[in-house]
Amino acid sequence: MVCKLQKQASELVCLSKNNMPENIILFDGVCSLCNTSVDFIIRHENGSGLYFASLQSDIGKEIIAKTATAEVPDSILFYTNGVLLAESSAVFAISRHLKFPFALATVFNILPKFLCDAVYRLIARNRYRWFGKRDTCRVPTAAERGKFLA
Repeated sequence: MVCKLQKQASELVCLSKNNMPENIILFDGVCSLCNTSVDFIIRHENGSGLYFASLQSDIGKEIIAKTATAEVPDSILFYTNGVLLAESSAVFAISRHLKFPFALATVFNILPKFLCDAVYRLIARNRYRWFGKRDTCRVPTAAERGKFLA
């Protein structure tokens, strides 16, 4: 499937060498925590350079197939500059695109990666039990459609 974006007025869309936007957040479309995180990111994004696709979508599967060098978690991933980031690396990279004070979350990147990843894996492993699961993937509102890749 070819990545197709709806062109928005006065918005520059940067495409990677794979003909996809540079900053794509891949998320578990049936995970309540992941969907709440997407809503939060949309509300607090600094600019408009982030795009979204569910892991279950054709584009999500295509990005993972082209860029994953190992098994990837099924929670939130961040595709940027042709590289797929996972676990705490994805979270910290995404937080750089948020408005103040939320961008300050990058400060925690000074902690050892193994520790940050362990906390991430604990939350990811229990997310359905703690936050619930939806029966269907998230459907973007009309205002959000330009941010979501089909």
